[in-house]
Amino acid sequence: MAAPPVSADTSPSPLPSTVAPDVPGRPAEQSETACEDRNAGSLDRLLPPVGTGRSPRKRTTSQCKSEPPLLRTSKRTIYTAGRPPWYNEHGTQSKEAFAIGLGGGSASGKTTVARMIIEALDVPWVVLLSMDSFYKVLTQQQQEQAACNNFNFDHPDAFDFDLIISTLKKLKQGRSVQIPIYDFTTHSRKKDWKTLYGANVIIFEGIMAFADKTLLELLDMKIFVDTDSDIRLVRRLRRDISERGRDIEGVIKQYNKFVKPAFEQYIQPTMRLADIVVPRGSGNTVAIDLIVQHVHSQLEERELSVRAALASAHQCHPLPQTLSVLKSTPQVRGMHTIIRDKETSRDEFIFYSKRLMRLLIEHALSFLPFQDCTVQTPQGQDYVGKCYAGKQITGVSILRAGETMEPALRAVCKDVRIGTILIQTNQLTGEPELHYLRLPKDISDDHVILMDCTVSTGAAAMMAVRVLLDHDVPEDKIFLLSLLMAEMGVHSVAYAFPRVRIITTAVDKRVNDLFRIIPGIGNFGDRYFGTDAVPDGSDEEETASMG
Repeated sequence: MAAPPVSADTSPSPLPSTVAPDVPGRPAEQSETACEDRNAGSLDRLLPPVGTGRSPRKRTTSQCKSEPPLLRTSKRTIYTAGRPPWYNEHGTQSKEAFAIGLGGGSASGKTTVARMIIEALDVPWVVLLSMDSFYKVLTQQQQEQAACNNFNFDHPDAFDFDLIISTLKKLKQGRSVQIPIYDFTTHSRKKDWKTLYGANVIIFEGIMAFADKTLLELLDMKIFVDTDSDIRLVRRLRRDISERGRDIEGVIKQYNKFVKPAFEQYIQPTMRLADIVVPRGSGNTVAIDLIVQHVHSQLEERELSVRAALASAHQCHPLPQTLSVLKSTPQVRGMHTIIRDKETSRDEFIFYSKRLMRLLIEHALSFLPFQDCTVQTPQGQDYVGKCYAGKQITGVSILRAGETMEPALRAVCKDVRIGTILIQTNQLTGEPELHYLRLPKDISDDHVILMDCTVSTGAAAMMAVRVLLDHDVPEDKIFLLSLLMAEMGVHSVAYAFPRVRIITTAVDKRVNDLFRIIPGIGNFGDRYFGTDAVPDGSDEEETASMG
């Protein structure tokens, strides 16, 4: 921003300085709790048993104006404010995430201001990245100096700027990143690293946030938190003694020897680089309101409309070579006849859907890479056969209908790993939104079977593929499986991701004005789970309503 720094100074007024707990679906701030939640078990199944005679369950949605966007299970509460598309109809990111830099002296209140901005923004998928995570790994000699409070942690050389810059670049590009966890008690990095992903807004805070020229170029907005030095000293004493196990003499020694001189030499001069200077930190609510207004205007400029573009693009082309349709034998066509029939009972719908899923999975596995291998039979003879040539197979289901395909995958792939992605339609914009994801570690090395039961426009499928690509899964290792697809959805996915293998049991020609597949199968999730249809009778999943 070219505008000169603005100093917003008003009388302090109370404002909550807390931020929503770190949970999947809204990674507002990095924490070990968030990592544990992401690796937790799948969402609770609420499916009533077949044939119990219970009345159908009503659909539930997080898009409610009168209630906070929450999804409650018996294990945890998940914020479900969704992340809108961060890519265009070509599957590529058109605009980077908006990055805010927060600088200022030690204990000036940068983190509190960041949390207040997050709370006031009230937008999904905001990431808070702390510079404290990026201290360099100390040598043995430096460890000994740190133990005696003789190492300068407030010098630019104490930070790993190369890692900071590469991490921030990846976050701005929408990719998943690994963040080191720094232990201030032992002055060392922990063994485990944290995963951050899905930033529409990045708030990067640290004492040296403006100390590197390359880093400055990555920041779209620069804020300096200016707090009185006496207040900062009191806060530092309280923090280092209670949270970091230091003694008062050591804290004061380090402050006088390193912290105060570093502020005067390296930090205070960077105030002139800031777009906005916030005196008194979290007490300055007018400054925070100005910041929030500007960020909102920037986000509005970054809004994308993917659904409309998909409906009008590349629909008159022949079906792509990456598409494979299960051979339409009399058996397959007979099962389709049963599940497409609106008079089919729920138990028969589930039974024949599962049979089709099993055939679809078996068909899909034939496209995995295989290599020759020789085994010895019980008769002592060699048999030259085939074995899987990859590292591992991982299944990822697009909730909710996609998870109905998981048992079929587990039945034919021993010890397969399973991940989940929750995508819902925003009822106001009609766009797909990412609400929740849980992916296995090191998924980038696997062949990934992405599962959804119906694909119409392809918008939700495209979002799910984009998530996998952001986690470094190679495009040619992704297999999109669906019981039924519309030609529009096939074209959309194949056009955006030409190396993704698309596998289905049938392709229908049309999608009507309400984006329902014609002739279609109805709303698969409603028929399978026994839930009521939405008022307009859409045959699409609410959780992935555009396939």
